[in-house]
Amino acid sequence: MDSIKSTSVTDGHRSNQPHPQFMIPTINNLTPKFCFLAIIVAIRSTYCSGFLPVSTSATGKLISSSGRPRSPHRHYHHLSAQASDHLSSPRPEEYKKMNTPSQRLPSNIQALVREAKTLFETSFPDTGENHDLVNDSIHVSTAPGRVNLIGEHTDYTGGYVLPLAIGYGTVCYGRGRIVKTTAGMKSACRIVSSQHAKIVIFEASPSLLPSGSENKWANYVQGVILQYLPDLASGKETLQLDMAIAGDVPLGSGLSSSASLEVATALFLESILGDRAFSSSPLKEAQIFDLSDKERKIKRALRCQRAENIFCGVPCGVMDQFVSSAGCHDKVLLIDCRSLDFREVSMADNSDGGILPKPVLVVTNSNVKHDLGGSEYPVRVKQCKEATEILQSKINSGINSLRDATARDIEEATTSGALNGVLLQRARHVVSENQRTVDAANALEKGDWALVGKLMNLSHDSMRNDYEVSCKEIDVLVDLAQKFEGVYGSRLTGGGFGGCTVTLVDESSAEKLEDHLKEEYEKYTGMKCDCFLTSPADGARLIIL
Repeated sequence: MDSIKSTSVTDGHRSNQPHPQFMIPTINNLTPKFCFLAIIVAIRSTYCSGFLPVSTSATGKLISSSGRPRSPHRHYHHLSAQASDHLSSPRPEEYKKMNTPSQRLPSNIQALVREAKTLFETSFPDTGENHDLVNDSIHVSTAPGRVNLIGEHTDYTGGYVLPLAIGYGTVCYGRGRIVKTTAGMKSACRIVSSQHAKIVIFEASPSLLPSGSENKWANYVQGVILQYLPDLASGKETLQLDMAIAGDVPLGSGLSSSASLEVATALFLESILGDRAFSSSPLKEAQIFDLSDKERKIKRALRCQRAENIFCGVPCGVMDQFVSSAGCHDKVLLIDCRSLDFREVSMADNSDGGILPKPVLVVTNSNVKHDLGGSEYPVRVKQCKEATEILQSKINSGINSLRDATARDIEEATTSGALNGVLLQRARHVVSENQRTVDAANALEKGDWALVGKLMNLSHDSMRNDYEVSCKEIDVLVDLAQKFEGVYGSRLTGGGFGGCTVTLVDESSAEKLEDHLKEEYEKYTGMKCDCFLTSPADGARLIIL
């Protein structure tokens, strides 16, 4: 994988060298000490893997394994004409045999599992259309929503983002199998959500079309299923499944409920497909089995992004799906959306020699809902492309996306009149936001909370004035937070046009801040807001009952 490239926008000079935060030594340069450290890092990275089979005991303890689900036999095989009607894939019972560390399953995820289980049992009785699935194993997956600390509207131009997975998520619960396609026979996929009473039934076929407005939510599931169909023998195999969905990511809040649903669905499908997942990738057979957890997380995110782009009509970048798939406990991710490399970033325990303790993050939902597919979001994507084309033709031919542009390029385009109006504003936001994001990651690790807060405030100013994706209610919340004692910084998080804010605040002031925001927000807007503390959570996981 390419290392992350750096484009300095501080001094205006473009560099083609890897960003120092992502430079990887070559094998020839490794010292024995470095090799030892690399092994330790590799073990730690494996432990933080998002693709963790887990099991729950009667007491609710979570048993997790750093290994990915695999078939007992490592060889790859297609279903032959003499094979049985469905292909055996790795079963949850096999994961229980692994020696794994244990930890407590978050109570809200336990509740979602119970909710999805009840919904599944009431929606899909044993004598239903897919009654032949009744003896198949249960598959359960979960994937989180996300909060973006900084780096907004930069992912679809190949820039930097700094998100974290949150404790709220989506659970998929059900049964499924690979089946042979037979003339005149149809294999049904049936899905149901706790937030939508109607069961949606469809055939997993490349010719599947998006659902209408009544079942628009199902498009996020169907689109992901289509991304995994190429892993099956074309024209000979398809998927049959019954799946119930429960989630607690607030819809339309800017916390990526859609990505949470997509990634949970993807992991559910991977559990059914086993080693056949990603087998359609342009890799040799041996390489398919040797895909690292990191590579699988990235491939999963890309498939989910394509599903949302193509099937749901939202031209989003990859950030939301990426962090939902690859998130790690106690880490934010600095993601290069061009190379798809990423670095786990830890907040320093304290700063100024231990005087200032680690702050916390407060997320506030304005309860102004947005719909990215039918909003100004696609307009912003188009404007960025137009600005890029102008910069490339009139300023620097090496600018292939706004990620390549520097502050000096923007200054030259402004002076010459090559860019003006809204296109200048959009480009200026993206270029400056990329630098703020890299700077914020470094400041987090150093414990420079004042700088992190300053960068968050500047980010919001840029989104409000240059990118114009904020709204009155969001601006009220940000202004109230920024003026509150103990707050370092606050900004809009997510696509905008409503949704949530994220605030970096001293832990001792967090509860008072929440009370203040709730009281004052209602005075100014006549609406109620919801607040919650959050910290980086794990990414997508399988849950073994």
